[in-house]
Amino acid sequence: MTDRLKSIELRYAQIEARLAANETYADPELVSRLNKEQKELEPIATAYRSLVKAQQMLCDAQELLSDPELKELAQEEERQARETVERLEQEIKILLLPRDPNDDKNVIVEIRAGVGGEESALFAHSLVRMYTMYAERKGWNVEINSANETELGGIKEISFTVIGEGAWSRLKFESGVHRVQRVPETESGGRVHTSTATVAVLPEMAEVDVQLNPADVEMQVFRSSGAGGQHVNKTSSAVRLIHKPTGTVVECQQERSQFQNREKAMRLLASILYQREQERIQSEYGQERRSQIGTGMRNERIRTYNFPQGRLTDHRIGLTLYKLDAVMDGDLDEIIDGLAAARQAQQLAEQKD
Repeated sequence: MTDRLKSIELRYAQIEARLAANETYADPELVSRLNKEQKELEPIATAYRSLVKAQQMLCDAQELLSDPELKELAQEEERQARETVERLEQEIKILLLPRDPNDDKNVIVEIRAGVGGEESALFAHSLVRMYTMYAERKGWNVEINSANETELGGIKEISFTVIGEGAWSRLKFESGVHRVQRVPETESGGRVHTSTATVAVLPEMAEVDVQLNPADVEMQVFRSSGAGGQHVNKTSSAVRLIHKPTGTVVECQQERSQFQNREKAMRLLASILYQREQERIQSEYGQERRSQIGTGMRNERIRTYNFPQGRLTDHRIGLTLYKLDAVMDGDLDEIIDGLAAARQAQQLAEQKD
């Protein structure tokens, strides 16, 4: 590990020197590449430099232990230095874990009502609001690709793109069945109902990332529409793309122009095909979705939102929080931090094996 850290620190120093040279800025493309590489290496290089300093402080303190007059002070300095070294070594181990190449990409989120009829559609709407508010906290933008609403304001299904640095690194943990326990607005007897909604999260890909052949894509245009006739477009600007080799179908109808809808739909299609390639699924698109979200049945849940008790439980890591209102208002960081930490622990354990 030491040799690898020295190599990273050396490369980081070389980048620093090149970015400090005026002649480098004659090539904007080079500057962009160097800045990107520097940003990727900076956390490791900074931690390694701090580790080297802490290790030197530890050695200095240990040398002073033989001096009776300075022994007590040296013992305290040695303790602090040792703790710093151990903390930095653990931090560096995590930083050196294999990085998800998609972490900086935008994400496409698809939410569908599951078991529970209209109540599941209303819950799907609540999840859309939750993720939208979380995106706002992070300074990300949300763009709707397509939506199918109910008359009561619920969501049968929706696709939206979250645009912002690190969106995939945070939202990739959200795929699965989300279960809600609450008294529906339509329930007159006050009984608690259990419903579900499914969430699928994909990294957004450009066409070039997937080598999408335009000849394989059939485009259909139609008029966009919403619940109760809302947002009806009098021109055929909505776009449906069909990937003929796989039968994959995507739609985009939120933009005013056919060109914009087609561009969004192509990115969505590329993302779906990339996800299938990554998971090595060679059959229909529906099977890839089921690998992420299951069938939507209640017993497949990854997370439960219990409104009567104000409780949220993420079943994957056994985390329970009693601040459901805050979570539904987009306060997701504690949950996502826990899931990320669990993933890191798993990766560290796999390295030891």
